[in-house]
Amino acid sequence: MSKETLHKEVVIIGSGPAGLTAAIYSARANLKPLLIDAPPDAEKQTSPGGQLMITTDVENYPGFSKGIQGPDLMAEFRRQAERFGTEFLEAWITKVELQQRPFTLYTKDQVITTETLIIASGASAKWLGIPGEAKIPDGLGGHGVSACATCDGPLPAFRNKPLVVVGGGDTAMEEATFLTRYGSRVYVVHRRDKLRASKIMQEKAFANDKLEFIWDTAVDKILGNQKDGVTGVQLSNVKTGEQGDFPCAGVFIAIGHKPNTELFKGQIETDEIGYIKTSGHSTATNIPGVFACGDVQDSVYRQAVTAAGTGCMAALDSERFLDHLPIVMPTGDEVTMEGEHVTADREAIITPDGHIVPNKTGAAAQGD
Repeated sequence: MSKETLHKEVVIIGSGPAGLTAAIYSARANLKPLLIDAPPDAEKQTSPGGQLMITTDVENYPGFSKGIQGPDLMAEFRRQAERFGTEFLEAWITKVELQQRPFTLYTKDQVITTETLIIASGASAKWLGIPGEAKIPDGLGGHGVSACATCDGPLPAFRNKPLVVVGGGDTAMEEATFLTRYGSRVYVVHRRDKLRASKIMQEKAFANDKLEFIWDTAVDKILGNQKDGVTGVQLSNVKTGEQGDFPCAGVFIAIGHKPNTELFKGQIETDEIGYIKTSGHSTATNIPGVFACGDVQDSVYRQAVTAAGTGCMAALDSERFLDHLPIVMPTGDEVTMEGEHVTADREAIITPDGHIVPNKTGAAAQGD
């Protein structure tokens, strides 16, 4: 059976704040974007709407003076994108071909070609994989278990309560230091007897009298219930095997994030961790016509509002890219916005003042 074939001006991968903001802007520009989001999958930790779908109170997103639930915020994003004509497709993308434009994306049932591609596939927090860590209702994720101190630390549930941070790198030190503004005391649980964090981050953490370190220790289980949230953690000493329960009101997993870029490996330029590299103040990648926004290219801020901001940028960058594409004429020639004519055989470009320029690379032109 042949697959359905679709062609779009703009395709957006990802339905978090970045992807949906890109959709809102693209749809308002009458580009009729197609947004593809991954189906819900507990094992792969995917959920349409991104990481805010497992966040309860969002108090720092502008425009909501009394706060808003994470899923409710993403529902508003989606309704706004739908209002302007965004099309949605829930499917796993199995392969992308970005060597030439239009770009081609493959799902189980469709072949999708697009003139521009906006990657907003986000980054996934690394989890421990222990009991109690999964999102509600299977665990306490979003109800005392978090991977973002900046997002959730100021919530009333954590104020003046003992909190646990798991990890030993820069992220863990940043999270723990931030949480000391709100918790009564913050305990950093680390499997080793020394930190992996940079020296300056270690010095800052050790100097904070509200921080305490529990060395050579692993978190085996998160304790609590849906009514009360987190009540503690089960710890074990990795050297002696001794176990014990430790009371706390919140657990912050800070062992890093993994950008969701495996699909683009070998085609899109990334840093050593896997975050997509973008050019200067734009969202352009190393492939013309492909743009990246949100946590898939931001390893520093990782906030809903900054993701939305870069989603806006990607949509504008995509629109401007499309505006400069040549228009095909009935003769087969193509005309650019600048008034250049590309001949039907694509062998030459005729400039507005009548000059003829070979449409070949330097090496090919020299070989003629």
